[in-house]
Amino acid sequence: MNLVHKAGNIHKNADGLSRWKLANTPDNPAYVPLEAEPQIPIEGINITDIKIKFFEEVRESYKKDKNFHILTSLLDEDCKDTSLVNSLDEVWNNSYSEGRFHSFDGIIYHRTKHSCDKTLEKVKNCAWWPSWRKETIEYFHTCDRCQKANTSTGKKFGLMIHIKEPKSPWEVVHMDWVTALPQTGDRSYNACLVIVERYSKNPIFLPCNKDDTAMDTALLLWSRVVSHTRILKNIISDRDPKFTSALQTNPHRLFGTKL
Repeated sequence: MNLVHKAGNIHKNADGLSRWKLANTPDNPAYVPLEAEPQIPIEGINITDIKIKFFEEVRESYKKDKNFHILTSLLDEDCKDTSLVNSLDEVWNNSYSEGRFHSFDGIIYHRTKHSCDKTLEKVKNCAWWPSWRKETIEYFHTCDRCQKANTSTGKKFGLMIHIKEPKSPWEVVHMDWVTALPQTGDRSYNACLVIVERYSKNPIFLPCNKDDTAMDTALLLWSRVVSHTRILKNIISDRDPKFTSALQTNPHRLFGTKL
């Protein structure tokens, strides 16, 4: 048998040599319906258009309120009578002393001390306009009051340190205090010292007082834990470095040694 190619468009049956891409239409046997894009329903659009009359009524209402009337005078650039501040109510006086109030076109506005994330959240819940997020962030970073009120003044946190898994019991323990408990016992305990041994995950609950010092905690560890186990190599807690240092050195004083 000899196979001879015949040019033309008569032979249209699909075979392994001559194939072409068919359009993904309903008349195609291999048609795959496209997934419809999910429709997101719009629950509502609220467009607020405040008329000029509203602002005029606000300005007129200032004359009827003592605090607003005093603030209007204090926020005036030509005001020289600073003794008017003492005439304000305590809450208003505190906000004015902190520089919370400012006046624009006869309307008094109250500044807040929210962080950037909280400011975005408040704007998101009450308003929307094109590029609102970008403009809000730019306003926050250019606001002198926001930068002073929301700047961290403490030391930067250090890097996290990986805690090696202990190879034997009572090498590493975790300590935490549960406070604000009702007073119980002869010594009116109002807190609980929770100790978790990292190797076996065995917890120990010791009654104590929330005002216990590092020395009191060291004596409690010695009498209730160390005396039945051994000297602890690592103690992990969320207390400050001074407390942790005293907690480590005080047990050695009991032995007459220094750390």
